[in-house]
Amino acid sequence: MRYSTSTTSTPLLSDDVTQPDIKQLNFTQTNAAMSFEDAVTDAIDDVTSAPDEQPLSAAVVFGCQAEEKVKKKVKMQGGNSPENVTAGGDANQFTSTVVMMSAGNGRPTSGLKPSPSVGTSLESLAKSEADQNDNVSPWIMGEAWERFYKSFVYYKDKPVGTLAALDPSADALNYNQVFVRDFIPSGLACLMKPSKEGLDMVKNFLLKTLHLQGNWEKMIDNFTLGEGVMPASFKVQYKPGLQKDVLEPDFGGTAIGRVAPVDSGFWWIILLKSYTKCTGNHSLAESPAAQRGMKLILNLCLADGFDTFPTLLCADGCCMIDRRMGMYGYPIEIQALFFFALRCARQLLIPEHGNKELIERIDKRITALSYHIQKYYWLDFIQLNNIYRYKTEEYSHTAVNKFNVIPESIPDWVFDFMPLRGGYFIGNLSPSRMDFRWFLVGNCIAILSSLATPAQATAIMDLIEERWSELIGDMPLKISYPALEGHQWKIVTGCDPKNTRWSYHNGGSWPVLLWLLTAACIKTGRPQIAKKAIELAEQRLARDGWPEYYDGKTGHFVGKQARKYQTWSISGYLVAKLMIENPSNLRFISLEEDKKIAQPRLNRSASWSS
Repeated sequence: MRYSTSTTSTPLLSDDVTQPDIKQLNFTQTNAAMSFEDAVTDAIDDVTSAPDEQPLSAAVVFGCQAEEKVKKKVKMQGGNSPENVTAGGDANQFTSTVVMMSAGNGRPTSGLKPSPSVGTSLESLAKSEADQNDNVSPWIMGEAWERFYKSFVYYKDKPVGTLAALDPSADALNYNQVFVRDFIPSGLACLMKPSKEGLDMVKNFLLKTLHLQGNWEKMIDNFTLGEGVMPASFKVQYKPGLQKDVLEPDFGGTAIGRVAPVDSGFWWIILLKSYTKCTGNHSLAESPAAQRGMKLILNLCLADGFDTFPTLLCADGCCMIDRRMGMYGYPIEIQALFFFALRCARQLLIPEHGNKELIERIDKRITALSYHIQKYYWLDFIQLNNIYRYKTEEYSHTAVNKFNVIPESIPDWVFDFMPLRGGYFIGNLSPSRMDFRWFLVGNCIAILSSLATPAQATAIMDLIEERWSELIGDMPLKISYPALEGHQWKIVTGCDPKNTRWSYHNGGSWPVLLWLLTAACIKTGRPQIAKKAIELAEQRLARDGWPEYYDGKTGHFVGKQARKYQTWSISGYLVAKLMIENPSNLRFISLEEDKKIAQPRLNRSASWSS
């Protein structure tokens, strides 16, 4: 995912901090049934009443025969433990029996040597159906939490974030840094399963990135970036001259293509809102430093310019898709995050602190942005047929084809992909250009922020169900669909050898996206979609070493350059599990529909011929 020009690094994990042994972690069941709208109530009923599907056994999942199985009873303690919801048994306190393996780090062992190209033994292929009835989810959760704790980064003996990856088989490059967007699922995991160290880490992360925003010279070559730009990442670097550790940020100066991260500031505001919601403590959000930080971020986005649209103009590589992928212009991921951050900031900013004018600008932009996205970015079967019949070269204010989209520019795959039931927000929109590709992040964020109307949110879930094999496949989830191939790949990506077809950002499958899908499913009252995707991921994710991404049209192969033990693959899975087992956790990452935002009037296209 990333490369850096930096070659010096120091160990970031504190040696004097003892990491907990996950086999001896104790949790208690609270099963707090917190009221969070009808959708969450329905989701709780749906999850707890649905018959459990039988996942693969531990021996099958980890691809080898255990020499010795030891049954250990592990009491789980902690308000939001992912093991807290079970079908049958005491709902408030229970003991789960977990099959623990005796060899090495707890994984089963085998007499057969694994194939170096597959990473699993042939013995897994001969397992009987009876072995597939064992529930391995608690074992996978245990390993996930253990590796998550090992990724903690400490600065002056305080946790400040999580490493991007801990792959012992590959050079660190810049995977030994704390990335702002990567930390979001890590921070949410700490909020949904609160502990003193976890909450402190989220708070310290917010404070340290805020400090780097306002106290660091942001210069690339001879050009100075805007004051409100948040870092893409930071690392703890030892300075011999100072004889101490310092935090060293990257604002895009060492990134591929030297692009500043537009999404970092938005994610920072969203996480601040989540932290405030979880702790009930407004002191951090209302502090002068946090208020100033939000203002600096929003002033960058709300500045007057030449734009005729309320959407935000961006360069390629400015978000999770951080390489050239035809995202330049007005990508849906940035627009949805922009809308989400505007609504969060609207609730966090204090009018009495000189923010009254800024709040008024936010209100106007929220209304204009929601109208624009809901009306012009939305695509379903009816709208696709409308575009297909568009007239072109329309002048005056009465034009229906306002962006002069040429119907012949609609790619052939869209007609086969679009079901009668379902719809989605397209990837990008600008004059004479519609990017019809599906991007999961933008569509899920649109649901969580209520940028999507309830009807549109339902249609997005319908599309995922209707196109399960394309968007979910063998390993959740496609970051984009379909892949760019042939001449189009050469032109759009610049012949990028990492973004070949069905790989990485070009149609690759990213396990981290499980948490976004799960949150969107719960909000729309469709938790079974997420439950099915999670169980699918559990069959391979831990066995494959928690890779960064998967390749192939169905996500069948571990990514060609994927890092193992990728922290956000681990934390994304944990957050998904924490939410599916306790849907009230959705409140930390979801905003309700604002009835005051004017809804667009969707009129029939006047360019239809009779």
